[in-house]
Amino acid sequence: MDLRDLPSVNEVVELLSPAARRLPHALLVAEARHAIDAARDAIRAGKTEPASIEAVVEDALARWTRPSLRHIINATGVVLHTNLGRAPLAAFEIPAGYTNLEYDLDAGARGKRDVHIGKLLEGILGRPAITVNNGAAALFLVLNELATGGEAVVSRGELIEIGDGFRIPEIMQRSGAALREVGTTNRTHIDDYRAAISDRTRVLLRVHPSNFRITGFTARPALTELVQLGRERGIPVYEDLGSGCVVDLRPYGVDEPLAQHSLAAGANLISFSGDKMLGGPQAGIIAGDPELVRRVRRNPLFRALRQDKLFTSAMETTLRHILLGEYDCVPALRMIRMTAQEIRARAEKLVARAGRGARIAEGESVIGGGATPECALPTYLIVLEDRDAVAEERRLRANNPPIIARIERDRVVLDLRTVFPEEEEALIQGLCQGGQLPQALS
Repeated sequence: MDLRDLPSVNEVVELLSPAARRLPHALLVAEARHAIDAARDAIRAGKTEPASIEAVVEDALARWTRPSLRHIINATGVVLHTNLGRAPLAAFEIPAGYTNLEYDLDAGARGKRDVHIGKLLEGILGRPAITVNNGAAALFLVLNELATGGEAVVSRGELIEIGDGFRIPEIMQRSGAALREVGTTNRTHIDDYRAAISDRTRVLLRVHPSNFRITGFTARPALTELVQLGRERGIPVYEDLGSGCVVDLRPYGVDEPLAQHSLAAGANLISFSGDKMLGGPQAGIIAGDPELVRRVRRNPLFRALRQDKLFTSAMETTLRHILLGEYDCVPALRMIRMTAQEIRARAEKLVARAGRGARIAEGESVIGGGATPECALPTYLIVLEDRDAVAEERRLRANNPPIIARIERDRVVLDLRTVFPEEEEALIQGLCQGGQLPQALS
């Protein structure tokens, strides 16, 4: 093919399938032009003969008709997989049409959207609480309200990076609060905080290092010591807990500080994420002393960071399950609490059906999501033998639905801890057949 053989836009459109031609004409024209331009560039560059232009257009149009955000099967064993949406959500109802998001049905007047989840949070934490759109927003909002124009005293060992290049110190500085760093990377004492307090001090800040651990020659004041110092000087103590655990998971090998314990120790405010150890949708939860929570809520930035009705439905469902002790109804909590023997029993059934060199081996799951970095959960893995690991991982990823696995020692491994039981049939079909996405409209 040379440049003279390229079809016109109209010719390409006429060759499209009837299903494709039912789409908006402007979209057909735009994709036809893109495909012709790409073919022209390929010819000029002396590349191999370009693919059928109408086939390229059909494929591009098919992609427009499919949702970009799709259901996937997480077989990695990473419970809070950041790239896969962190905490898998419990099934929740999305009320169609209008809702009482900000309408008080009893009073017949305008209400506050906080009430739908605020009471549940207070029931769990024992203190008033509000939510914003993520944990970093909660930190930003609290410091903007409590410390703008003043100083927040914080240990150097707690100035962490939370992922994707975002760093706690930079978020703090944008809030309008000046940072007063005390101590060293590995050791900070209560006297360091005491010496740093001045007439500009507005808050004593404590940041839980949820995504890393420093071991060895270390020191850090207990929260109760910081609270006592705050009371002596009349300065609020605010703890950013990061992953925010509200259910005691120590019997399952997970030793994360409970949000309730920080409040019981006297912290005036705490904040934590909703989509990590809590097991809900993305959120930043702020809880503590009633007057301080009211202050933060009255901050004009609260409206810019507030959540919508979809979040409200998902979080209300998650919190109600937690309040009622229905932990198995919260997928992340169910996965964390699952025993290795339960996983092995499921794996044995799948291996018996999968064949093709699949075997079971001991392994480890991780919680992930920037939480409990040193915590591994014992599990059993399905190991795929006698397959090109890179090619097999790619094939599973192209399956419909996509199956996301991991590679260990040049073998693809699947961890059923993070696979829902109702996904097992699709997983088996993917292992045996690898159903591909349709490449064209039908």
